[in-house]
Amino acid sequence: MKKTIYISFLFFFMITVMPSCKKVENQPRDLNTLDLVFDSQDLNATLAQQFLNNIYNYLPTGFNRISGDFLDAASGDAISSLANTPISYYNNGLVSSTTNPDGYFSNSYNGIHQINIFLANIDKVPVPTANPTRTITWKAEARFIRAFLYFELLKRYGGVPLIGDKINGLNDNLQLSRNTFAECVTYITTECDAVKGQLNLEPISATNLGRIPRGAAIALKNRLYLYAASPLFNGGGFESDATLKVLTGYPNNDPTRWQNVIASAEELINLGVYSLVQSGNAGYVNIFSQKQNSEVILAKQQINDFTLETVNAPVGYTVNNTQSAGRTSPTQDFVEAFPTISGLPITDPLSGYNAAAPYSNRDPRFNAIIFYNGSAWLNRSGGVQTFDGGLDRPNITSVNQTKTGYYLRKFLADNSTSSSYSAQSHNFVYFRYAEILLNYAEALNEVGRTEDAVQQLILIRKRAGIQAGSGSRYGIATGVNQAGLRTLMQQVDRRIELSFEEHRFWDLRRWKIAPTELNKTLRGIQITKNANGTYTYQTVPVTTITFQEKLYHMPIPYNETVTDANLKQNSGW
Repeated sequence: MKKTIYISFLFFFMITVMPSCKKVENQPRDLNTLDLVFDSQDLNATLAQQFLNNIYNYLPTGFNRISGDFLDAASGDAISSLANTPISYYNNGLVSSTTNPDGYFSNSYNGIHQINIFLANIDKVPVPTANPTRTITWKAEARFIRAFLYFELLKRYGGVPLIGDKINGLNDNLQLSRNTFAECVTYITTECDAVKGQLNLEPISATNLGRIPRGAAIALKNRLYLYAASPLFNGGGFESDATLKVLTGYPNNDPTRWQNVIASAEELINLGVYSLVQSGNAGYVNIFSQKQNSEVILAKQQINDFTLETVNAPVGYTVNNTQSAGRTSPTQDFVEAFPTISGLPITDPLSGYNAAAPYSNRDPRFNAIIFYNGSAWLNRSGGVQTFDGGLDRPNITSVNQTKTGYYLRKFLADNSTSSSYSAQSHNFVYFRYAEILLNYAEALNEVGRTEDAVQQLILIRKRAGIQAGSGSRYGIATGVNQAGLRTLMQQVDRRIELSFEEHRFWDLRRWKIAPTELNKTLRGIQITKNANGTYTYQTVPVTTITFQEKLYHMPIPYNETVTDANLKQNSGW
């Protein structure tokens, strides 16, 4: 996977388009060309490798993938700058079994089907003497992706049918029942443990960049254990139906499940091959703009371009004859989560926060994540203009623009002093070391090791450029208790560090705090430029969002429950 994992047109034609010689199809059409793909005479395994590369494409794409919006635009941290987009369905009650902007059900099972075909046939391809472990590694990659797809299903729906290595044909019985949540957790973790020693060992070479490394299997297991130990899934199901409760989580609460999170985090940490990218704010930007660094465990490989800049930069910038779309509007609620550079919340009298200059002396990640009034971009004099009537908030009805006074800067390369956009690396990160430390901290706190958890947060705050302060606590109070640190992680540390990486949407659910966080009026900022060049800031309501209890789990797609009578629907749908 040297640059981007794309299937060739020739291969795509053979696997999906070439008609069968028979007039009546009595088996899946993709089986008709398997002898060509998995050729016993092909020492280079050219088509077999292309088949595997295509399997990688079933993994999520990230960024603006929900009809042009980030998933986090349904988390309260942002909203779409456009009106009535599908992402808003999660906050206005329009999600249904026929209308789900991020269903992912058929994609996952299509991927699993292709993986099972690959696993059943790859041994037909000869193993080269020069690379005797090639087939073993390829099988491990395919099995990891299958485990990842099952996790994507599990976090959305709860337990789903586990089909193992079976390749279902048109004449097979497809009336499948859902496996329990516990069975799915066991299956995924067992697969991760089985393949981790057969995956690519770190460091990954430039020619193999994007291939699944050993650390990804451990990271997936760690994330799965985190979800399984969390309140929603760890005996906290809201269903009254006992059958559904066992499908969507563990029916009983077991605090020892946090130990699995701790053990798997320590397993990855002890590999000694991953570390936080340093250098403060610049380091944070580089995590997402460099194809390879010490922090990223696995990312989706994509060609270098500036599409992300064009889609998300403020609307007043026209580059290469294309107006930037400013698609995402972060909320004032999210902005206020950022502490000052002292690490203290802006509500703390000792934080140094200045309401007349609200964007000064903030957590350095603020500049890397948010476009605010005055942000430096493309060498424009005075920077971004989100004051009323400014270039980036002209208040012209025909111009789509920020609804909150902010735009999303995260993931964009540093174009502060550039004159135009240039092709940049934008690989959506699936797993990175900072997440492992945050998972570790959360689990340590939940088992009563609060001070040990603090030390993990300090590593991340220090990297961010927050000042050490008294006792080198980086803004974390001495003697903070378990409940206090839990709130701090939920509302500040994890929220900021992993923002817009598709965590918070699911975090609010697994913590069971969605009814509080997603039933509210979201706010923005209205900025007036005064005659003397100063600004007046006023917090204003923007939109009201709602959360329905049934949205803890997504609805099984209607067409799936119609064709499979044994596929029990989730509660409320």
